[in-house]
Amino acid sequence: MSNIQLPAKVKISDDVLFQQVGGEGVLLDMGSEQYFGLDDISLRIWEILSENESVENLFTVLINEYDVTEDVLKQDIANVIETLAADKLITLE
Repeated sequence: MSNIQLPAKVKISDDVLFQQVGGEGVLLDMGSEQYFGLDDISLRIWEILSENESVENLFTVLINEYDVTEDVLKQDIANVIETLAADKLITLE
């Protein structure tokens, strides 16, 4: 069993605009005027969090969509959340 800790919820910044362009996700932070590209898994995570900011819900949806172990999925989610939070695109709750 892993000891990866995920936050209960995240809050998407009100200053972030999302656009899907040719199958890729692009975020624009209006505050810093920086663009951020999302790979496939990051894009899917962003889409799910946009609908429901619960990380537990995110995990449940993804574990049913991808053929991956729980530990690997938790680590992938943790990595994406850490990156988004570091870039101030989300806050942890």
